[in-house]
Amino acid sequence: MEELLNSTAGDVTQLKYALDTFYFLVCGALVMWMAAGFAMLEAGLVRAKNTTEILTKNIALYAISCTMYLVSGYAIMYGGEYLLSGITGDGFTGAEEPATYAPSADFFFQVVFVATAMSIVSGAVAERMKLWAFLAFAVVMTGVIYPLEGSWTWGGNDVFGMYNLGDLGFSDFAGSGIVHMAGAAAALAGVLVLGARKGKYAKNGAVNAIPGANLPLATLGTFVLWLGWFGFNGGSVLATSDVENSNSVAVVFMNTNAAAAGGVVAALIVARLLFGKADLTMTLNGALAGLVAITAEPSTPTALQATLFGAIGGTLVVFSILALDKAKIDDPVGAISVHGVVGLLGLLLVPVTNGDVTFSGQIIGALTIFGWVFVASLVVWLAIKAVMGVRVSEEEEYEGVDLSECGMEAYPEFTSAK
Repeated sequence: MEELLNSTAGDVTQLKYALDTFYFLVCGALVMWMAAGFAMLEAGLVRAKNTTEILTKNIALYAISCTMYLVSGYAIMYGGEYLLSGITGDGFTGAEEPATYAPSADFFFQVVFVATAMSIVSGAVAERMKLWAFLAFAVVMTGVIYPLEGSWTWGGNDVFGMYNLGDLGFSDFAGSGIVHMAGAAAALAGVLVLGARKGKYAKNGAVNAIPGANLPLATLGTFVLWLGWFGFNGGSVLATSDVENSNSVAVVFMNTNAAAAGGVVAALIVARLLFGKADLTMTLNGALAGLVAITAEPSTPTALQATLFGAIGGTLVVFSILALDKAKIDDPVGAISVHGVVGLLGLLLVPVTNGDVTFSGQIIGALTIFGWVFVASLVVWLAIKAVMGVRVSEEEEYEGVDLSECGMEAYPEFTSAK
C-alpha cells in the first residue's frame, strides 16, 4: 500500500511538473507575441517614410535580446553558466531539489521579458536614430544593463554588496519597474542624447503634432499587447497545477483586463475634457498605461481596485505626455510616459493592497532601478555617439530613414519619400 501511495504521489508530482512547464511556455509565447504588438503600434504611430526601419528594429531587437540573454544575461540575472551551459531539458529527474518546471522553460519566459524592455526604447527614439547605433545599444542593454538590475530584484542578489531589494520590502510581481520603468529609463537617456525630431518644437515654444501614418495598425498593436499581457502577468504566477495557483492565475487575468479597461475609459474622458475631442492615440496609451499600472501587483487588488488603478494610470499618462512635450522631450509613441511614469505609479500602488510591501522599499527599489539603468544607458549612448554617431543626417531625416537605413519604403505605392 505504501509503495502504491508513493508511486501515485510521484505520478502527481510529474504531472504538476508537466502542466506548469506547459503553462510557462504558453505564457512565454503570449509575451513573445507582444513583440508584434510593439512593432505594429510603433509602425502605426510614426510617419510612413520611417515604417520599414521601425519594423526592422523590432524584429532585430527581439533576435538580439534572445541571443544576448543566452550569452550572458540569464547567467548575470539568475546565476549559472554563460551560454546557457547549465540549462538542460530536465529539472526533475535525478535532481536533489526537483524544479517545478523545466529550466529551459524558465529561460524562455525570462528572455521574452528582456525583449519587452528593449522594445520600449525603440518607439521613443523613432524617426531620427541610426539603425546600427540602436542595435549596438540593444546588445549592451539586454546582455548587461537589464540583467544586472534584474539580479538585484527578481534574482535576489545584493545591489553592489549594499542591500537586497527584497529584504527592504520591495516587490514587483511582473515588472512595472523591473521591465517597464527600466525600458523607459534607457529610452529617456537615448532621447536626451538624440534630441527632438526636426519641426517638432517651434522656436516660440509651440508643440507641433506629427501624426502617425496608420492608426488602424496602431490600434491592432494595442490589442495585441493587451492580449500578450495576460501571459506577461499571468505567467508570473509561475504555476497553475493546483487549486491555489489556478485561482491566483484567474484573479491576475481578471485584474489585468480590468485595469486596461479602466485606463481606456479614463484616458478617453480626460482627452475629451482637455481637447474637446476623443483622442485615439491618448486612448491607446491609456490602455497600455492601465496594463503597466497593474503589472507590479495584479494578484491582490479586487476587480474594482484594479479598474481604479488602471484609470489612475490612464489619467496620468495623458498629463505626462503633455508635460514631456512642454519639456521638449520628443517621444513619438509616448513610451516614456506609459512605461516610465506609470511604471513608477504601479510600484507605488503595490502597498495599497499588499500589506507585506512597504512604500519605502518601493521607493528605494524604483530609485535603484531607474538610477542604474538611466546612468548606465546614458554612458553607453554617449559612447556610441562618440564612436559612430546616433542620429541620421538632416537630409536623411527629411527623406525618411526607410531609404537611408533600409533602402526601401513600406508603402511605395501610396506615398512618396517626402
